[in-house]
Amino acid sequence: MTELTLWKKEELDKLRKDLDFRFSRFRRGFGVPRAFLERAEMFTTSLSETKDTLIIEAELPGVQAENIQLSVTDDKLSMAVKSSQDSVEKDANLQSIVKRTRSFSKSIVLPCRIVVEEVKATYRDNILKIELPKCRPIEARGITIEEK
Repeated sequence: MTELTLWKKEELDKLRKDLDFRFSRFRRGFGVPRAFLERAEMFTTSLSETKDTLIIEAELPGVQAENIQLSVTDDKLSMAVKSSQDSVEKDANLQSIVKRTRSFSKSIVLPCRIVVEEVKATYRDNILKIELPKCRPIEARGITIEEK
């Protein structure tokens, strides 16, 4: 079963990358402002799973951990990110400071219910990794029938 899940993930990742590429070419062809393109390209995520856990990884270049907000319910994950960059431009008689702030968010409907209290998130090398433990299925129990 893990081979099937792995194959499915690889094929879906290829399809997603191909669609992202084609849509970005389409948007550029119609003169969509660069700010919109950067916003769409900054927040890539991938979803994988094990027997007991869903794992979401998001690539967030140039973002500090304190600028990431996560919220989760038993079937939905929401991420919000604020990114700011300061640059100083010096001229002979003038110094200007340019502050550029971006914010973007993404919500993901999860393929199964999770245990909200056990969700863990780590941020290292511009990669946010969120581990979402799956709910255990309720096992059926046999019921004996009494005759009266």
